[in-house]
Amino acid sequence: MTPRKYTVQPQGWGAWISSKLSIDPKRSSGIPLNPQFRNPPPGANDPRNYDDPVTVPAADLAENPYWKRDVRRQYPKLSVVNQGDVVGLLTVGSKATPKDEVLKIGDAGQKQLVEVKEEGQRGLSKFFEKDEGKKNIASILGPGGLPPLPSGLSPLEGGKRYEILKEQTYGTNYPCRTFE
Repeated sequence: MTPRKYTVQPQGWGAWISSKLSIDPKRSSGIPLNPQFRNPPPGANDPRNYDDPVTVPAADLAENPYWKRDVRRQYPKLSVVNQGDVVGLLTVGSKATPKDEVLKIGDAGQKQLVEVKEEGQRGLSKFFEKDEGKKNIASILGPGGLPPLPSGLSPLEGGKRYEILKEQTYGTNYPCRTFE
């Protein structure tokens, strides 16, 4: 008994010829067996009447880019500091380290912050031209007028450096350099 095939097989003298001339007579013809009529038949629908199965607003790529939808990766969140922000930090300090001797209290302080914001829009070069700007930048620079060192390298912080423990290295068996 031959196994049931799910394709249309040739019949009559065509079956006899295909069995004699084919390389593999047990191979299917490739024409699928379709006992029912398909409704609608293939090609019956007008391609201009296609309904795009979208869900709004998720399918709007302008408002839903891939990097916002991709939750598997943690993309870096950018931090931008413009010249106005730098002028404000140099003039009145930050929230963590405010310059109490410069910052005023109450309505005068609010007016001072507005003035600092307006001054920051002119740029850093205009801020450094004034004597006040030169004093503020001198307070940030390190000894000898050098810029501050990265964290962990400054002697003012106690010189505590990051040390790699031997358990965290690859060891001598692995051909990889570790910088200590």
